[in-house]
Amino acid sequence: MPPKKLSFEESMQRLEVIVSQLERGEAPLEQSVALFEEGTKLIAGCSKLLDTAEQKVYKLSKGADGQPVSQPFESEE
Repeated sequence: MPPKKLSFEESMQRLEVIVSQLERGEAPLEQSVALFEEGTKLIAGCSKLLDTAEQKVYKLSKGADGQPVSQPFESEE
């Protein structure tokens, strides 16, 4: 059975737990490496979710006739 796909919020909560465990330094090396690998995968998943959300964001501006016009959001990078 494949692992449950976590929401962005669930992934962030799990990352907080992982970071806390790693910061305490109480986990054995093997477990710390496994936690680090899990955290890396969660970060990649969150990044993908954020990229997808960013592509859906639209900027609203006033058109020539004064009516709102939606335009794709363009990053300032």
